[in-house]
Amino acid sequence: MAQQTTGRGTFVPLAFGPGEAFQFDWSEDWAVLAGVRTKLQVAHFKLSHSRAFYLRAYLLQTHEMLFDAHNHAFVVLGGVPRRGIYDNMRTAVDRVRRGKERDVNARFAAMVSHFLFEAEFCNPASGWEKGQVEKNVRDARHRLWQVVPPFPSLPDLNAWLEERCVALWHEIEHGKLAGTVADVWAEERAALMPVPRPFDGFVEHTKRVSPTCLVHFERNRYSVPAPYANRPVSLRVYADRLVVAAEGQIVCEHQRLIERNHHGAGQTVYDWRHYLAVLQRKPGALRNGAPFLELPAAFKRLQAALVKQPGGDREMVEVLALVLHHDEQAVLAAVELALESGAASKTHILNVLHRLLDGKPAPAPVTSPQALKLAVEPQANVLRYDQLREVRYAS
Repeated sequence: MAQQTTGRGTFVPLAFGPGEAFQFDWSEDWAVLAGVRTKLQVAHFKLSHSRAFYLRAYLLQTHEMLFDAHNHAFVVLGGVPRRGIYDNMRTAVDRVRRGKERDVNARFAAMVSHFLFEAEFCNPASGWEKGQVEKNVRDARHRLWQVVPPFPSLPDLNAWLEERCVALWHEIEHGKLAGTVADVWAEERAALMPVPRPFDGFVEHTKRVSPTCLVHFERNRYSVPAPYANRPVSLRVYADRLVVAAEGQIVCEHQRLIERNHHGAGQTVYDWRHYLAVLQRKPGALRNGAPFLELPAAFKRLQAALVKQPGGDREMVEVLALVLHHDEQAVLAAVELALESGAASKTHILNVLHRLLDGKPAPAPVTSPQALKLAVEPQANVLRYDQLREVRYAS
């Protein structure tokens, strides 16, 4: 009878040494971001010895989010344990084979090699093999998610989560060892491996730039410098940004947009600097070009002044092109000074810009009397013309 019942709901308690292992899991939770109730994918880390834990929220559960979570978690936890315990998530395991054999995702394996820990995967449907973090997911719902306030953005929420996690370490008793979780973590920290530089955790895609200098990703569009139009580029996708590379060089970078609404047309993110090469050939596109709707205020004021003059579009393009060779803030300062002086022209802006770059002060103003007075005031006497006529007839 004992042999028949053994194994049904029977488990072996686990014990871990300092710095030996951490457990990882994902969960789905909700928070109000920018006034909208948003479903979040939350990464959970828990040190198996001290039970110190860390949470970080994302909008997606993808490779780049997983890599970013590890970068932040090891910094907050103060080091890297020697082993990581995971379930068979798709961002880590391509295929589950017999027993403990796994076909590990290449990018996940690169991250593991970077941090120098050993990845261990649970048996399928065996959540008790990482029971600490499974319990942490349940505990976090009433410790954190039931009391989470609304936040304007996801980074603000993650800053609050990090602060609350560390504060809870000091409030929660360890249970098996003397002191709080923070007390045991302070002792375990010395046994953790040092944190290396952050893992460059991107996922790479090959994209072709459209004739309008845009690349498409997740229904959104991002601008690329005009020389790369109609050419293939490499799009490196990070958790919070997109980096475009070509010919071994970084071409541009954009903040990543993630939309949970799958029915819209997406958004277009322009950088007006990317279109300056096109403007130099087609200056008329400046007036109604979509990328130039969000020019800095000083440039818009200058454009309003120049557009009234013959050739003003081309002159405005030449002023904008100065940012390709000089610091943009210096160009903006020169434009503002030129507008204040009432001489809104390319020549004057170049003069002011060179003085700013050379560190030379502006020339002293010329002081003159308010009203110049003549020594001999002219007289309005038309009789003198009659005198000239008389002289002529007399001759």
